[in-house]
Amino acid sequence: MGARRLRRRDVAATDERAPVIGIARVGPRTKDLAKRVQRGEVAIINHQDLDRVAAESLVEAGVVAVVNAAESISGRYPNSGPSRIVAAGVPLLDEVGPGVMDAVHDGDVVELRDGALWRGDEKLAVGTPLHGDDIEQRMEAAREGVGEELRRFAKNTLTYIDDEAAITFEPLTVPPLRTKIRGRHALVVVRGHDYKHDLAALRPYIRQFRPVLIAVDGGADALLEVGLTPDIITGDFDSLSEAAMQCGAELVHHVHPDGRAPGRETLVASNLKYQEFVAEGMSEDAAMLMAYEAGASLIVAVGSHTTMVEFLDKGRRGMASTFLTRLRLGPVLVDAKGVNRLYESRVRRRDLLLLIASALLVVVVLAIVSDPFRVFLHGFQLVFSDFWQTVRGWL
Repeated sequence: MGARRLRRRDVAATDERAPVIGIARVGPRTKDLAKRVQRGEVAIINHQDLDRVAAESLVEAGVVAVVNAAESISGRYPNSGPSRIVAAGVPLLDEVGPGVMDAVHDGDVVELRDGALWRGDEKLAVGTPLHGDDIEQRMEAAREGVGEELRRFAKNTLTYIDDEAAITFEPLTVPPLRTKIRGRHALVVVRGHDYKHDLAALRPYIRQFRPVLIAVDGGADALLEVGLTPDIITGDFDSLSEAAMQCGAELVHHVHPDGRAPGRETLVASNLKYQEFVAEGMSEDAAMLMAYEAGASLIVAVGSHTTMVEFLDKGRRGMASTFLTRLRLGPVLVDAKGVNRLYESRVRRRDLLLLIASALLVVVVLAIVSDPFRVFLHGFQLVFSDFWQTVRGWL
């Protein structure tokens, strides 16, 4: 049986009890699964508090349905991933249990009907279909109770700041890079909220200033998608495509001061040449610090994490490293988040009339200076002169 591919608006218009059939793709890490799931397939994930970026990646991949083994909304904070899924017209079957990750295999043809996941006549899992109203009610409850999560978040942040403040301004050793950074702008691209819109809005800036393009893990694929090749890729290399790994950029592995090097095995297994940069915090913080220590005159961040929800989406309980990094960089750092909303392109009636008038003026001028128009005008003058002489004779 082949997979039945449904357009999103067809899914949205279908009765909630109507079955949805597709080939299953199973993956415990949503961001990795989104790279291999195909249009018209069913994504089987195990993602508590489904975050916005992961949800958008599934929608862009064209999945026909999402089955989550975990709670898509635990209520800890208002995560917007489930609403993105449902708003795109994609059915979301929630909290079916971890057993589904073993019960379903890649390539199985599965069916969603009556709040359950089926493989032929075999019922594999039962869950809760989430709809817009359900999600909104849960989001409202999460917003009302987010104060407790905020207190925990602030407490963790202050605790880590107290621990890490002493090393905030210690010098860092930048590996020898073939890319010249000193005196240039550096654009640090992270695959975070609204990174696509902000990156598109920055195209004129990129063309004019030609900044060093530093990608943080999946940010490399974000740059490749818009036709740009990163100069440097850094991070733990857990979410890079093969194309990004082989694009020719310098690879700099982010290593933590305590020796943690989560991407070393991946790089060694790929037999790729790389260097290491030791810094505390997240990989995006390390990328900014590396650009700063290498002498960048301005650092522009795209897709970086700045809000509590974004950090919780990423699974972090505090933002100490990010706060201290921004404190260290000061005015050298410019966050491009939301730059696409700074202005909206609106065509006013007056501007449209001026455009039409300008176009007509150009046509008239071209016609006047052209030889055929001169011949026509001369002939018109002769005819009009003869006509006028005739009228005068009559009078």
